[in-house]
Amino acid sequence: MSLNIWLAFLLFVGIMVALDLGVFHKEIKAPTVRDALIWTSVWIGISLLFIIVVYMLYENNYEWASLATEHMSGKQAASQFLLGYVLEKSLSVDNIFVIAMVFSYFQVPLALQHRVLFWGILGAVILRGVMILLGVALINSFDWIPYVFGALLIYTAVKMLVLRSETVEPHENTLVKIARRFLPFTDRFHGKHFFIKVKKRYVATPLFLALLMVESSDVMFAIDSIPAIFAVTRDPFIVFTSNIFAILGLRSMYFVLAGYMERFRYLKHSLVFVLAYVGVKMMMSNHYHIPATVSLAVIVSILAVGVIASITGSGKDPAPLKSPPNY
Repeated sequence: MSLNIWLAFLLFVGIMVALDLGVFHKEIKAPTVRDALIWTSVWIGISLLFIIVVYMLYENNYEWASLATEHMSGKQAASQFLLGYVLEKSLSVDNIFVIAMVFSYFQVPLALQHRVLFWGILGAVILRGVMILLGVALINSFDWIPYVFGALLIYTAVKMLVLRSETVEPHENTLVKIARRFLPFTDRFHGKHFFIKVKKRYVATPLFLALLMVESSDVMFAIDSIPAIFAVTRDPFIVFTSNIFAILGLRSMYFVLAGYMERFRYLKHSLVFVLAYVGVKMMMSNHYHIPATVSLAVIVSILAVGVIASITGSGKDPAPLKSPPNY
């Protein structure tokens, strides 16, 4: 597998991330829903255009790219990328629920939420790259790993079904515990700063605690989403690119959906069935291959049912009680 195509993709991601924070969102201000909708559309559009790139790379199997250890047709690769992207995008919706609770708990001003999400997602890109490499190594080394991944996804689906609501408990978070043990904290925000200097020593702000919570939540979701993408494809390039494109658009999608979460209360129920289906598909992968187009139709149908049920359903679940901030 050629290093050229990997470096080219990472360079593209770096340029887009730099443009996002350094040019288009340089000023600290509360993002509007219109701005978030535009950027969500931009990221989705870029992701869909990348399907053409995937098709061309695998259809022509360029020598300089040399992507597939086992050659796939362009149509197969493109369908796997699209399915992986849709799957990761849908699972990231659950992450948005948790991020919204984190920001609410710490009372992070709307104007500063973009900064936390930017650095949180940048950390997620690095983390998922490492986890994907580890997952590829495990799957290629042990035939029984798909059963472990499948069981993990089914367990997660059952847990989501049993737990009515999620809670944010910073005092129980491992990263927050470690940070509090070694760092002094202030109980006030100081603009965009994660750290400030007080009497010749650096002190962390609540914004840094919020960042730690966002990062740790992504670790937990990555444990679910990485096995899920391996149920779709085991090609490292497709796994990585579909995953990264899905989370790069997470920041703008958050500002579109965060204020409307209560209107999509049945969407989380549909994610339960998505995870269960993907888990079963993963466990069957060594014996029976379900085409990517079939899986795409199944997953989109499940999500559509959740969205339609949310729009047409009546009544409203009571909101969970929120504890006051305690830094």
